[in-house]
Amino acid sequence: MKILVLGAGVVGVTSAWYLAEAGHEVHVIERQSGAGLETSFANGGQISVSQAEPWSNPSAPAKILKWLGNEEAPLLFRPMLSARQWRWGARFLYECLPGRTRDNTLQILRLAIYSGQELKALRAATKLDYHHLERGILQLYFDAREFEAAKPRAELVRRGGYPLETRSAQQCLEIEPALAGSRVRPVGGTYAPTDESGDAHVFTHNLAQSCAGRGVAFSFDTTALAIEADAERVRAVRIERAGTQERLEADAVLACLGVSSPHLLEPLGLRVPVYPVKGYSVTIPGAGAEAPTVCLTDEGHKLALSRLGDRLRVAGTAELGGYDTSVNEVRCNAILRRVRELFPRAGDFANAVKWAGLRPATPGNVPVIGRTRIPGLFLNTGHGTLGWTLCAGSGRAIADIVSGRTPSVQFRFAAD
Repeated sequence: MKILVLGAGVVGVTSAWYLAEAGHEVHVIERQSGAGLETSFANGGQISVSQAEPWSNPSAPAKILKWLGNEEAPLLFRPMLSARQWRWGARFLYECLPGRTRDNTLQILRLAIYSGQELKALRAATKLDYHHLERGILQLYFDAREFEAAKPRAELVRRGGYPLETRSAQQCLEIEPALAGSRVRPVGGTYAPTDESGDAHVFTHNLAQSCAGRGVAFSFDTTALAIEADAERVRAVRIERAGTQERLEADAVLACLGVSSPHLLEPLGLRVPVYPVKGYSVTIPGAGAEAPTVCLTDEGHKLALSRLGDRLRVAGTAELGGYDTSVNEVRCNAILRRVRELFPRAGDFANAVKWAGLRPATPGNVPVIGRTRIPGLFLNTGHGTLGWTLCAGSGRAIADIVSGRTPSVQFRFAAD
């Protein structure tokens, strides 16, 4: 089939790879000048299968209320006169119920385990270089109550089939010796030895080149304006490039548009529960011997720290406040201040690069993958904080669905 993939982030490009592998004629449409230049550009770098629990969990509502108005808060809700925001927020609260959180965690975990397996196979097939490390992820706790609450969550992940063990404060220092120079000490942690890390932007850029090498067409600086469909099936996508509008016909369309997905789908009567959750990152150059080499997560501050070559990437926080992508200096400086507490000599703090991006989040953080009620129109969106973690599995799965095959993973796929 001739398939149009809308979006060249890490999810869109991996989807294009697997669709081409399945024998389809694939054309990727991207509004930016290259692949992986929006949400995939400067994310946390962690392929964190072990961290499947969504932000919408029983502890979240109280924390959100406590942090209201605090510009340095890990999770910040900015109320707006937006029906879309309040609908999403109401559903988020529902997903915080214990039963919903458990179900969502298991859905994400199954897809994440599958995705990790597929990523390993893809890496072996392509020999891609993206500053890849396999040293695990150590999740640090600096509050004793939070550490105790983490233990049953770790047990749920283990029962779901993935290794995640609790570790004492001393064991955390043995896993990451750079913590010895920290001004604050963890009370304990959880460690997933098989988790990975890497630069999602470099991966996406290099995989796009590999896709092009096997015949995938890319149209950059091209905006998808509308999807055309009739009673029978999807027909075409209207695009704009170089100031001119065109119509591209296709047998199928796959929307991997992240936070822009609802805008293109709602005119067709399709509502997807995707809303932007803004995140920040700082990239610290000159990371040397006193910077961590094991991926770390500071649970209390919701920060992910990843070594990417000679850089230290620190990403996190969540801000629910619309589609603004400007960098908030207060929030970025709070991240840098915390990194200085953890690793005072981690690198060249004065030349840290600050960035903000919009995560396409569903209320329960479970992505929307599968068919729509319009024949020939498919979705692979809403991965939230886990796009890098889930990209290979969701790309393989949607390629199977488009090709009429049943995916090899137990997951709640969207149906017609």
